[in-house]
Amino acid sequence: MNKRRKKTVLVISILAIGLISGCGGPVQKVGTIQIPETKIDLGTTIGSLAEVFSLEPVAVEGYGLVGGLEQTGSAECPPEVRAYLQQYILKQLSRADVNIERLISSRDTAVVRVYAMMPTAGARNEYFDAGVSALEGTQTTSLEGGWLYGTELKMRGGFGITVKVLATAEGPVYIDTIEPVPTNKRAGYVLAGGTVLDEYNVRLALRRPDYKIASLIRNRLNERFGEGTAKALSPSLIELSVPAKYTKQKNRFISIVKSTYLTETAQATKDRINTFIRELAASEKKEQSEIALESIGNKSFSKLSALLNSSNEEVRLRAARCMLNLGSDKGLNSLREIAMDKGSLYRLEALEAIATGASRNDAAAISRTLLRDNDFDIILAAYETLRKLDDIAIIQSLIGRNFYLEQIAQTEHKVIFVSRSGQPRIVLFGAPIYCRDNIFVESGDGNITINAPAGEESVSIIRKHPKRPNIVVQLQSSFELSDIIRTLCEEPLKKTDDEQRGLNVSYNEAIVLLKQMCDKGALRAEFRAGPLPKSVQLSR
Repeated sequence: MNKRRKKTVLVISILAIGLISGCGGPVQKVGTIQIPETKIDLGTTIGSLAEVFSLEPVAVEGYGLVGGLEQTGSAECPPEVRAYLQQYILKQLSRADVNIERLISSRDTAVVRVYAMMPTAGARNEYFDAGVSALEGTQTTSLEGGWLYGTELKMRGGFGITVKVLATAEGPVYIDTIEPVPTNKRAGYVLAGGTVLDEYNVRLALRRPDYKIASLIRNRLNERFGEGTAKALSPSLIELSVPAKYTKQKNRFISIVKSTYLTETAQATKDRINTFIRELAASEKKEQSEIALESIGNKSFSKLSALLNSSNEEVRLRAARCMLNLGSDKGLNSLREIAMDKGSLYRLEALEAIATGASRNDAAAISRTLLRDNDFDIILAAYETLRKLDDIAIIQSLIGRNFYLEQIAQTEHKVIFVSRSGQPRIVLFGAPIYCRDNIFVESGDGNITINAPAGEESVSIIRKHPKRPNIVVQLQSSFELSDIIRTLCEEPLKKTDDEQRGLNVSYNEAIVLLKQMCDKGALRAEFRAGPLPKSVQLSR
């Protein structure tokens, strides 16, 4: 081949590579020649023009009263807090004969600081965990067994009757004693005890006020997500209503809004799709590319569909999740395959995508199948999905006013799971679960005993009175664990009741006893405890 022909072939090769890679393609190399990436102006995104008031948790706090203590509280309380509580409690009472001063000063109550990180990404009436701590300098020794009466929560640093109330908190105080470490009983949690009072809308603030731009953004978002999604309040402020399909994915919706382009033409859309498909398939910008393709909408379907055959599992996951959120069953099928694949590293992400993006029936059917998996993390995630769907696979009953007892029969592996954040609950996987006979378990203070000598036909559950140990109550239970839990924790027998009730053992005490029963081999099950609240840092 002569030099002239070689030069012609080289030029043709370079041109061909440029055409194949597209105008936004990555750097290509031919011999020692670097072909630089050609940049395309893809247009202006809403995120480049406006700041998003993201739905970050808000620090809230307040002062409340914990009652039901056994002489472990105190009368001490700063004068300004006492005056506030007197006014607040007076507003809440339906009876006029309660001596509020005596209530606050009783050693069976303690004034506490209540604090939390209140979620704003959820809906009105959403629950959240709160922390409670006895006030510094007081003689309160323990909040164990106490109940936080209704408490107002306000922006941290705000105090007084006139400050806006953002949330309320109420419920039993949970003090974790499962871990073998010293416990500060002057501080605890109220699991799922906080309640958000208001709905928090997403707002966009233009960096440069301009009513024309605000109108363009409003029109573009209403066109993409439906009429009523965006409302221009002023030349600098736009209020957004989260579409129903993104109710469980509000933060994802915010990311999609920021990635949405202000204007749209057929050629611009084509260029954007090609660019982001290429980046999703081969670059490190997979998260941004997935969100950008979802912001474009179902015009991305054909190119996304091709990525479902990628050899890269992360690419398949992201393409499938994007398609499912855009309404394509092809995305669901691929996510189901990943969730069912025992060798996949993305099973939990696939199940989460199904839980948030699929129809109720599809999410429930897939989750029920995964209850029979041999990986407990997958089983637990499937259970959480079914619980949110209020699915019939979970048999649920409220025990006293304290916690839920839930039973799942479909799981082969028998596990007792107890929650330590969110709604308090004891979950029996592989129900029914039975005790062995010849067992003896006693609480740390010796007040509660679970006993069944060999050959007995029932389990004896004994509880001493905390103040008068000579008073003892004994009830009988079957060997089925759900029956034992009810006998332990249901409220005491009333004179009007005809059947056996419970011993009013707290959730704290019950789960510690369950752990002891598992550790001693009295139960044919594994014990697992969920994580403590991540958003609440207890005072130590």
